Amino acid sequence: MNYETKMVGSDSDEQLALPDYSAPSHRRRNIIIAVILVLAIVAAVYAFKSGKKDAAAASPNAQLPSVTVVVPGRQMVDRTISATGTLAARREMPVGVAGEGGMITRVLVEPGTWVAAGQVLATVDRSVQTETAASLAASVTVARSDETIAQAELDRAKQLVDRGFISKADLQRKAATRDAAAARVKVAQATLGEARARNGRLDIRAPAAGLVLTRGVEPGQIVGPSAGVLFRMAMGGQMEMRAQLSEADLAGLRAGARATVVPVGTTQGYPGEVWQVSPVIDPQTRQGIARIAVKYDPALRPGGFAAATIVGGVTQAPLLPDSALQSDEKGNYVYIVGPGDKIARRNVTIGQVSDAGVTIAGGLDGSERVVQSAGGFLAPGQTVKPITKKAS
Repeated sequence: MNYETKMVGSDSDEQLALPDYSAPSHRRRNIIIAVILVLAIVAAVYAFKSGKKDAAAASPNAQLPSVTVVVPGRQMVDRTISATGTLAARREMPVGVAGEGGMITRVLVEPGTWVAAGQVLATVDRSVQTETAASLAASVTVARSDETIAQAELDRAKQLVDRGFISKADLQRKAATRDAAAARVKVAQATLGEARARNGRLDIRAPAAGLVLTRGVEPGQIVGPSAGVLFRMAMGGQMEMRAQLSEADLAGLRAGARATVVPVGTTQGYPGEVWQVSPVIDPQTRQGIARIAVKYDPALRPGGFAAATIVGGVTQAPLLPDSALQSDEKGNYVYIVGPGDKIARRNVTIGQVSDAGVTIAGGLDGSERVVQSAGGFLAPGQTVKPITKKAS
C-alpha cells in the first residue's frame, strides 16, 4: 500500500514539473498580426498619397479656383445728368396798377386760384371817376343838340338861298357852324370814352389766363402806379425747374431732352422736358441753367427745391454688374483675367449707375474678361480657371 501511494505522488510531481508552452505561443502570434496590420496601413497611406500626387501632376488645373468672367463689350446706354435747382413759374406775370389807382374795395381771388384772361382780381373805388364820366356823357348830349340845331338852320338856309333871302356867304357860315358842332360832338365822345377807359383800368385784371401765385393787396389799401406788384401769376399754370449744371454737363445737352423732377420731401417723380439751355455760364460758379418744363401739380411749388435726372443723349460704353466693381483708397477698379489666365487689376472710371448696371466711363474698352464677382477673394497675379458668361 505504501508503494502505490508513492507512485501516485510521484506521478503528480512529474506532471507539475512539465513546461507550459501555450502562453508564449499566443503572444508571438498577436505580435505578428499587429506588425502585419501596421505595414498594411503604412502601405495604404503611401499608395493614397502617391495617387493624389499623380492625379495632381496629371491635372494641373484641378486645384485652380474657378471664377465667372464676362466680356461686357460696348452697349448703347442713356447719358444721364443729375442736377439740383429751384422750382418756378415758367412765365411769371407780375400784376400791378395799370390806371390812376385809388382805394381797394374788394379782392376777388386767393393764391392758387385759376383765372381767365381779363378777369378782375381786385376792384378800386371809383365814386369820383363815375361822376366825372356822367358829366362827360352829358357834355356829349349837349354837343349833339348843338349839332342838331346847326343842321336844321343849315337846311332852312338852303331853302331860302334860292329865293334870294340869304346870301351864299351866310349859307357857308351856317355850314361851318354845323361842322363845328359835329366836331364838338366827336370831342365830347372821345373825352367820355377816355374817362370810361380810365375807369375800366381802375380794376386790377389778369393779363392772361393762369394761376394766381401770390396776393399782396387787401381791401382798404391805397394803391397807385408806384404801388409795385399786387399779384403774381403763372401764365397758363406752367411750371419749370431751373437746374444748375456744370459746363461739362451743359456741353452735350440740347432742348427737348427728357427729364424727371423730384421735389424735396417726396419720392414722386414728375416727367418734364428741357426747353431752354442757358447760353451763358456764370463766371463765379462756372455753372449754367437748364430750364425743365413740367406740367402743373400742387406738389410743384414755385420757390421750392428739387432734384432732376436728365437724359442727355445716348452713348456707347461697357456695362458691368455692381458685383464686378470694387474700390479702395486708390479708387474704383475691377479684376480682369489676362494672359495665362492670371488676375490683373484695372482701375476704372464709373459713369452712370442704373438698374441695368454700372456704366464704365474709362479704363475698359469692352473686350476684357472681367471677373463678375468674388473679386475680394482674388489677388493680382493669381492663376484662375475662367468660366465665361455671356454679357446681358
